[in-house]
Amino acid sequence: MTQKPTPLREQTRSVVRALLAKTALELFAAKGYDDTTLEEIAAAAGVSKRTLFNYFRSKEDLALNGLSEQGELIAARLAERPADEDPWTSLRAAFLVLEEMDLTAERRLEMITLLFGNESLRAGHAEKQARWQDLLAPLIEPRLPDSDHRALQARAIAAAAITCLQAATEEWMRLGGQADQFDLYDTAVQAIRRPASPPEKTTT
Repeated sequence: MTQKPTPLREQTRSVVRALLAKTALELFAAKGYDDTTLEEIAAAAGVSKRTLFNYFRSKEDLALNGLSEQGELIAARLAERPADEDPWTSLRAAFLVLEEMDLTAERRLEMITLLFGNESLRAGHAEKQARWQDLLAPLIEPRLPDSDHRALQARAIAAAAITCLQAATEEWMRLGGQADQFDLYDTAVQAIRRPASPPEKTTT
């Protein structure tokens, strides 16, 4: 069954959204998030403020643009993985789609520093990433052994993997991008999957 092509009008809207978001991020990087106004973004993009509001509800929406699309891309990549593959292996492979985005390392570091350097954006980023659970959990569930709580287990794995990705991203930012983000992700995953060692007994 062939997919219907995306209508031209929707393609055009997607392109305009991407251009507006790119303009906003450039201004945020140059002036700072708090010091950039919606009027300045609209002017830099060559549109009216009213037109800007046709595409984005707020400045935060502009800054967080793309996270929903990223979640959909990750879910699509996860759906392509072998059905008998370990879910953690499949998730790591799916997350690699983030490295394939058309961004330089410097540009990506700018964006992540912006997101994690502002409290409201950081909270919004975490909230949007949490919604990825709804996309990923149903794809993880069939990979798990039959159980009365398989749906719960799938959501727990999705949530844990997303948290590891976020922790790795923050550490990558702290290191100024001077590390492999997915090496950091692997370290985070190993920390939660490795059985805890029993505490050492103290002698009195």
